[in-house]
Amino acid sequence: MKIAHASAWLRRAAGAVATLALAGGAQASVVIAATRVIYPAKETEVTLKLSNEGKSPALVQVWTDDGSAETGPEAKGAPFLLTPPVSRIDPTRSQTLRIAYTGEPLPSDRESVFWLNMLEVPPRPEGALADANKLQLAFRSRIKLFFRPTGLAGKADAAPAQAVWRLAGRDAAPAVEVRNPTPFHLNLVSVELEADGKRAWFDEGVMVAPGETRELSLKGVVDGRAAASLQLHFQTLNDYGGAVQGSAVLQTGATR
Repeated sequence: MKIAHASAWLRRAAGAVATLALAGGAQASVVIAATRVIYPAKETEVTLKLSNEGKSPALVQVWTDDGSAETGPEAKGAPFLLTPPVSRIDPTRSQTLRIAYTGEPLPSDRESVFWLNMLEVPPRPEGALADANKLQLAFRSRIKLFFRPTGLAGKADAAPAQAVWRLAGRDAAPAVEVRNPTPFHLNLVSVELEADGKRAWFDEGVMVAPGETRELSLKGVVDGRAAASLQLHFQTLNDYGGAVQGSAVLQTGATR
């Protein structure tokens, strides 16, 4: 299929992504080289590598959104220009995606977060296979895109250690409250409380925005009356998507 007709085809495929994603055993061929994009405000553009590790050519369409997973490529997305918006990537080849900030006003005292979407559809069969009864799968990937203003206080890798934690649950229904006082987003993978051989944990993953307070319900049982003996451990993701372990002291008062 020619690139000139790719955009319309990809738009039709986008509507079927949710259904096709249910098909088991299928895997995407195009791989994104990162699990997140950090866009420093001082840069004129940042780049992202897309690689086709499959055995067939793939058509790819990319777009951004402000957090709504239902947003398609035609809707007004985040303030970024992606080049090229549609491309064909041959097997074992790669495509450099260029991301440029369009300059629309964003907060200067904290990070802003958006999402980058990639829709991959294998080429339509041609020749003798054109009329064959085949199921084609469209794959959509979404990764976070962080816009980071210049001059923010502190460093992103130090933000997890500045989070403020408080025991919020009651006895058999433990919970913790976490406040992020930094200008950076806190990407929590898991949280664990442990005391006297008992443990409670949170493993659903959550992002805590700058200045935000979140209450996390924990699985398991710990004695909430023994706050002084509770040990809190957590795991966060850094700018490169790597897991970082941390620990903190629980506060007994409000986190605010």
